[in-house]
Formats: sequence, structure tokens, C-alpha cells
Amino acid sequence: MSTPPRGHLVRSEIAEQPAAAERVLGAAGGELARVAARLREAAPRTVLLTARGTSDHAALYAKYLVEVGLGLPAGLTSTSTLTVYGARPDLTGVLWIAVSQSGGSPDLVESTAAARRAGALTLAVTNDPTSALAAAAELHLDVHAGPELAVAATKSYTAQLLTLWLLITTWRGGDTGPARTVPELLQRAVEADDVAGVATRYRFVDRLVLTARGYSYPTAREAALKLMETSYLSAQAFSAADLMHGPLAMVDADRPVLAVVPEGPGGEAMTPVLHALRDRGADVCAVAPDGLAPDATVRLAVPAGVREDLAPVVQIVPLQRLALEMAVARGLDPDAPRGLRKVTETR
Repeated sequence: MSTPPRGHLVRSEIAEQPAAAERVLGAAGGELARVAARLREAAPRTVLLTARGTSDHAALYAKYLVEVGLGLPAGLTSTSTLTVYGARPDLTGVLWIAVSQSGGSPDLVESTAAARRAGALTLAVTNDPTSALAAAAELHLDVHAGPELAVAATKSYTAQLLTLWLLITTWRGGDTGPARTVPELLQRAVEADDVAGVATRYRFVDRLVLTARGYSYPTAREAALKLMETSYLSAQAFSAADLMHGPLAMVDADRPVLAVVPEGPGGEAMTPVLHALRDRGADVCAVAPDGLAPDATVRLAVPAGVREDLAPVVQIVPLQRLALEMAVARGLDPDAPRGLRKVTETR
């Protein structure tokens, strides 16, 4: 029996993302609609989101959706305040959303159970409706990604993003119609032919900076994680605003920058940052539709005309593919990064 090529699991699961998105959309009229109705009934005063790893970036994305779309304050939790220090805050009127691929990390399960006892309405968003986290929360949403075998999460991440977008849009009574284009957009991103050239360009890079603003900032953070866990390089992600407050000093021609530039206010806010990077002689790869970020050195193109709050579901795909191709080019196996497991148990 021949040995499968390195990265075959990641490659397969990246390619499955359009189908996973179709499953998410298919469930939107049932369980997701019922959960959204429960949230409208509860009318929480604030939203707290808790997650780890890749799911932490999905939670950060949801924070932007909640604050911009619903006008509610939202925050990312420090889980250890409940699990390590035993704090028991009054969470009456709070919606607690726990996002997890596996639903198996003890700290997420324990903190969600504690939040429920403290008066929060708790919702788990997982890829396993039989998980301990799903059982600990009052409400649950399945992201319908299907079994994910590679250690590096890909399809579960985009399924989480789309599920959260649909949930919050339905909760506020918005039009979910734009999401119907997501499977086709994902297919185009999976098939784009510009990733191999960028992977070759950065094959021997040891340090990278990733940057973005607004809804796309979680994309930069998730891409940095993928590059670190598959290619073992130092990848640092900054909000473009924070990049200008000090870290810009470390950027030069020897430290490439991956800049995620969407259409909309977030992309417009990137303009002065891109100018500053150009002035420093940085090698900039823009993850952007054609026509945006003209100062970039190279480009990973994403489809144009995607609304900014939905764009992260598609933006991450070329960066997932970049991490895969860079790892394989370095002789590494992105399916099984050293020292990592699919389910990480933290307390």
C-alpha cells in the first residue's frame, strides 16, 4: 500500500468547505432559527465569548458581528478566572457563547457550566452535538463540518464563521440571503491558481507578520496560527492599528507582511498602513480582491463584491492553502504537526 502524500488530509478538508457551507445553510431554517428566536426572547444585555485556538478566532469574529450588527457590548473571556481562580461573577442577563470544534476541552466545559450556574444563558457552537460542551450549555448549534481528521482545523473554522454570521444576522432580523453565495465563493477560492507562486516565494521565510482591521483581523490571526502549526515559522498577527503603534519598527524587506484587505471600511482603514509598509520597503502580499491594495508586492486574490462582514468566511481559504503548500515545500506534514493533537485539553 502506498503512503499518502504529505498534507492529503488538510488538502481534502480544505476542498470540502463548499459542501460544509451548503450543510450549514441547509440547517439555517431549523435549529439555527430556533436558537435565534430564543436569543431574541432573552434579550441579553451583553455577550461573552469563550474559545481556544482556532475557535478563538471565530469567537473574535463573532465579537465584531455582535457589536456592529446588534449594538451590544461583547467580550472574549479569560476562562482561567472561572476554572483556575474560582471566580463566580454575576452573569445575569449575559449570553455566554462557547465556540469549540470538538467540544471536549475541560476548561471550556467547566467554565460554561459555571457561567450557566451564575445566571448566564449559555450557547455552545461545536462540530459535535454529543460533546461534553454541548451538554453543559442550555443551547447548542452544530456547525455541520463533518468529521475533521487533520490536526490543523480548516473546514470546521469556516463552518463556525458561517454559522455565527447566520445566527447573529437571524437574531437581529437581517437578510441572510447574501450567505447563499458562500459555497460558490468558497469553491472559487479552493480552485484559485495563485497560491503555489506565493508559497514558492515565501518557502524559506522564517518570520512573517500578518495584519488586518475589523472583521478581517480574526483572519490574520487564524492564518498566523496555521502557518505556525504547519510550517513551524514565527508568524505574528497584529491589528493594523496596533501595528502602527510600535511593531511597525520590526518590519523591513526581510520580514514579509501578509495584509488582509477587504472591500469596505476595514479595507479603507488599511490604506495608510499599506503606504507605511511600502515606505519601509516591506514585501507585502495582499489578500484582497483585484484592484485593492495596489502597493502590494504580490497578491492572493479573493472574489470581489463580497460584503465585508461575510468576507472572512472566504478570505481564510487562500491562507489555509498557503500554509499547506509552504509546509509541504519544506518537507513537513501539515496533517500531523509535531507535538499537537486534534483535541487539546486545557484547564
